[in-house]
Amino acid sequence: MTTVTVAVSKPAQKKFKLNVRDFGIVFGLIAIMLLLTLNTGTFLTGRNFINLFDQAAIVGLLAAAATLCIVSGVFDLSSTANLAVSAIAGVMITQHLGVIAGFVGALVVGGVLGTVTGLIVVSTKVNSFIGTLAVSIIYRGLAIVITGGAIVAPLPEQLASFQTWTWPSLFGLTAGSVLMVAMTIVLGIVLWRTTFGRRIYAVGGNKEAARLSGIRTGSIHVAVFAISGLCSAMAGMILASRAGSAQPAMALGVELTAIAAVVIGGTSILGGHGAMWRAFVGVMILTVIGNGFNLLHWDTTYQQVVTGVLILLAVAADGLFFRKRAG
Repeated sequence: MTTVTVAVSKPAQKKFKLNVRDFGIVFGLIAIMLLLTLNTGTFLTGRNFINLFDQAAIVGLLAAAATLCIVSGVFDLSSTANLAVSAIAGVMITQHLGVIAGFVGALVVGGVLGTVTGLIVVSTKVNSFIGTLAVSIIYRGLAIVITGGAIVAPLPEQLASFQTWTWPSLFGLTAGSVLMVAMTIVLGIVLWRTTFGRRIYAVGGNKEAARLSGIRTGSIHVAVFAISGLCSAMAGMILASRAGSAQPAMALGVELTAIAAVVIGGTSILGGHGAMWRAFVGVMILTVIGNGFNLLHWDTTYQQVVTGVLILLAVAADGLFFRKRAG
């Protein structure tokens, strides 16, 4: 009887520790929200929560795609450059063929550019960080060539329908926020419950072992870059819908914020470990912190310091966990 008791208690203890690690980031978000609730009278209101999701929409879409990339063992620094080109293409198509055609066209352009990025990284075997950085410069240049450096906008009579992503939708959330939540859920299911998702984990965990087991690692990486391109196009059209226009300098640097959200959420930068809900929590933590600085009238300069500290802590914790697992 004693032997059986020990055998059961150890896994139970291990499971408890795993759960604490898994959901510690959620407790952190709850703690921040509780502090803001106690110190402001406007944080815990329906209007502010709608505002939070609206602020998180762009980073949330990019972070969802970044999660797939990072779990598979690659980075995509070209996402916001893809966003700009896709949004510009979407606006130009809208001018000639209408709003719906413009959105569909933007998705096609984003998916194609994402696929091209993946093919470049896979075929050249260059480090994805450097490769996608170079591709992002190319795409930004392409955006300038297409527009001549100017801002492009839909026709005046198209503007109202073009801004559909800013309209109130489900539970009062903007259509852009609903799209972000929906894509996070869909990609989360893909990563968690499908064969494709399991292959993403396998490639990120051990690329050579995955290749030897019959997984086409290059195809997996091209696929996640293509999905990243689609999410970039969606984010681009939401951003263009808000501004009523598109330009080459759209969303500069936001790809790093998305990666930061993924890392803060607890997804391993080493690949092979992570979850979509973690990225969502990471996005909400950064969004809530920014919202808190505004509500408390704090100097937003220090927000960057807080974000940097969170990233450093997340990376350090990830490295410590990896060493323990490897040991």
